[in-house]
Amino acid sequence: MNLSTLFAKPIERDIEGVIKADDDSSLHLEVEEYVLTREVAKRLDSFLKAYNDYNGGNGVWISGFFGSGKSHLLKMLALLLENGQIDGDRVLDLFLHKDEIQQDPLLRAELQRAVAIPSKSILFNIDQKADVISKQQFDALLAVFVKVFDEMCGYYGKQGYIAQFERDLDNRGQYVAFREVYATIAGYDWSVGREQTLLEEHNIAQAYSQVTGVPAASAVGVMDKYRSDYRVSIEDFAATVQNYIERQEPHFRLNFFVDEVGQYIADNVKLMTNLQTIAESLATKCRGRAWVIVTAQEDMNTVVGEMTQQQGNDFSKIQARFANRMKLTSADVAEVIQ
Repeated sequence: MNLSTLFAKPIERDIEGVIKADDDSSLHLEVEEYVLTREVAKRLDSFLKAYNDYNGGNGVWISGFFGSGKSHLLKMLALLLENGQIDGDRVLDLFLHKDEIQQDPLLRAELQRAVAIPSKSILFNIDQKADVISKQQFDALLAVFVKVFDEMCGYYGKQGYIAQFERDLDNRGQYVAFREVYATIAGYDWSVGREQTLLEEHNIAQAYSQVTGVPAASAVGVMDKYRSDYRVSIEDFAATVQNYIERQEPHFRLNFFVDEVGQYIADNVKLMTNLQTIAESLATKCRGRAWVIVTAQEDMNTVVGEMTQQQGNDFSKIQARFANRMKLTSADVAEVIQ
């Protein structure tokens, strides 16, 4: 007997050993072959109910040991809620063929309700996106959120002040014109020039002056002014996200999917509190239209280790913000293998 005949899929195909947040290859096969276990289906149902009927909690904590599939689940949720097309098929259609969903009409209904809400997913591994030296800074976590949001908007996420310059032009309806004028003056695209603004001061000033009508003498050093004035707080970030959401179609949501946040935070209670404040500010400003879904190898209680009484009080607030939790166990892994 040929063993390959016992399997539904060709066993000779390449299989990715690790799911990467920035790997878009073979997505169709990846979604199609994703195994939705019974336990994950139950937790998914709980999450979807909270997502569909928002009651103030916009944080989701996915935990599990290394190799339990939490990063894979995070990626599937990001793809599913956005429901884009992969090789001509909607992600929802690929999920609706899975046994656990076909056998549970209530879960199927919740899934269809969630996907009907227009949304954009920002999926990222926080260690990959964080600056090497930024982790010890009190606003390190915020800097990563700002960076990925700016990149999603098409701005230069590596330098926040440049992204702010671009956003200001965009809000005035002058960003496209600036890029075109800059390319004509410099001889290359703005996406190249913005990576070397110190050498491009003259070209930037010329393009800025032509597009905005600001006198050329005043336009000189505009990037220096942005660099020196640039500041961002969690409240500023939430307000910017709110402004973006309100310019989209009705009921639109922007969801942040953050992989390995537990490893990044480690035992830093300050970073954990910042995560809670970011989620809370997004909830307050965006009223359920911006969610923060994270993964960690440990439960929330284990991530921050020993705490003082004040830290314990702060942590209780974090637990309330991330009340929706999905814990993956060895039983899920065993079911996938079977």
